[in-house]
Amino acid sequence: MSVIETPNGFSLDDSGQRVVVDPVTRIEGHMRCEVNVDENNVIRNAVSTGTMWRGLEVILKGRDPRDAWAFTQRICGVCTGTHALTSVRAVEDALGIQIPENANSIRNIMQLALQVHDHLVHFYHLHALDWVNPVNALKADPKATSELQQKVSPHHALSSPGYFRDIQNRLKKFVESGQLGPFKNGYWTNPAYLLPPEVDLMAVTHYLEALDFQKEIVKVRTIFGGKDPHPNWLVGGVPCPINLDGVGAVGALNMASLNQISSIIDQIRQFVDNVYVPDLLAIAGFYKGWNYGGGLSSMNVLAYGDIPDRANDYSAENLMMPSGAIINGNLKEVHEVDLRDPDEIQEFVPHSWYKYPDESKGLHPWDGVTEADFQLGANTRGSKTDIHQIDEAAKYSWIKAPRWKGHAMEVGPLARYIIGYAKGDKEITEQINFTLKTLDLPVTALFSTLGRTAARGLEAQWAADKMRYFMDKMMANIKAGDSNTANVERWDPETWPAQAKGVGFTEAPRGALGHWLRIEDTRIANYQCVVPTTWNGSPRDHQGNIGAFEASLMNTKVERPEEPVEILRTLHSFDPCLACSTHVMSEDGQNLAEVKVR
Repeated sequence: MSVIETPNGFSLDDSGQRVVVDPVTRIEGHMRCEVNVDENNVIRNAVSTGTMWRGLEVILKGRDPRDAWAFTQRICGVCTGTHALTSVRAVEDALGIQIPENANSIRNIMQLALQVHDHLVHFYHLHALDWVNPVNALKADPKATSELQQKVSPHHALSSPGYFRDIQNRLKKFVESGQLGPFKNGYWTNPAYLLPPEVDLMAVTHYLEALDFQKEIVKVRTIFGGKDPHPNWLVGGVPCPINLDGVGAVGALNMASLNQISSIIDQIRQFVDNVYVPDLLAIAGFYKGWNYGGGLSSMNVLAYGDIPDRANDYSAENLMMPSGAIINGNLKEVHEVDLRDPDEIQEFVPHSWYKYPDESKGLHPWDGVTEADFQLGANTRGSKTDIHQIDEAAKYSWIKAPRWKGHAMEVGPLARYIIGYAKGDKEITEQINFTLKTLDLPVTALFSTLGRTAARGLEAQWAADKMRYFMDKMMANIKAGDSNTANVERWDPETWPAQAKGVGFTEAPRGALGHWLRIEDTRIANYQCVVPTTWNGSPRDHQGNIGAFEASLMNTKVERPEEPVEILRTLHSFDPCLACSTHVMSEDGQNLAEVKVR
């Protein structure tokens, strides 16, 4: 038995029952979590482990920086495009390349479409089953469900009793077949589920509607980028020329394709306003007493900001998505963030499976080192390929521990909304105040798992509106005679300096994302990605500070330790993406494959 007080204010007790959840995520599942619960089933210690090694930083060394976006984009197939955007921005920063206004609008629309798509899929298909019991929906009265639907969202057309009865019958056949698919292994008798059957039926119905509708959102990135996932990008702008009178031109934007995008944006706004946000509020109303999962959100949050109104201006004043850092819960002071300052952002590895020259010190990403060092602590139970209990006093994760001025930080939609609220952003403040008033909750309710989930829905609504803004802005620019989408003046490497370094950033759906690179003799000398799940999923650092995942689980009451839906509920609220945060190798460390491209 041992009790440790962490510098960032948590008391860790590794006695009591150890509960292991592995994997944590339903689709992108390379994450392990272990907690200790006391005699009252309250979590007193939490250990988050990233169980995958990717190695993109190593793969990129020696390559052409103009190609880096194509490699980094394949870090993940869920947050598709956001790594490519960050990569081209990093190269443009290093080489001093300016992009046209139309390219800025298109990039923003693609990134905003990703935000909406990711948040929608997260809420309905990755996170909803932590709150919604699909089996319980079989007990619902379709007529009462119809009345509920018309009450919470009177403008949604699909709301008749017959419609819900048909969905319920389909669900009944699905359950009776025994082939439950994503509903399998759910804890459907757990008392942690609080929704009435009618709310469950409405939510399951919208689960299916969202599954169908999300393919429409994808078309935005497909038209602009040529394909999805992994649309095409370009250092210096975007690869899609504008030819309004063109017919059937491959890769070119004509009036037909632009009108299609405009129509999809209208549909997105309608679905978010009439389905997503009303569902969010309806479900939250039954769980508003479940106020666990705050973790670092009431203490330390970070955002880089994104969505520049004008091209080539990445100042905080020009970014529509808020930026800054809040420390120790002081909402009256939002600190500026400098991604170039070596003393602000540093990554530590004393509890990560990497080697540093001096592991008591952190490294700024421009000086980052990615060298694998897989070793298990002396007190680990099991083997390298079959871990039963991790030794958190030693190295225990493939995720590094990034810190901002020494502080563990939470990033993501909730962090962005807290920072926006603290800075007095009008739209964000109005959204938050409306939500709190509707649910009759104080502002402190933001600092919770529910607050994190709600922020995603509100941000989806915000992002959908901004898609319309940039679509209208681009069309006005085109009508004014500007159809330029790319600047290739510095495309030739002969125009580059012998040495250069740059940083690109964005706000990915999961939070602050940065790429740092050094270019020497026209080739990549070093490339480091610090991604949202690296921030949130970080292990302990050299001082013993725990990261956002681990902090969010502390002091949570678990109804049934053998059915830890509460752990899933909180960790899923971050939408962990371990492929982004960690790095692929075999258990013995040898090369798995070698690919030669001619």
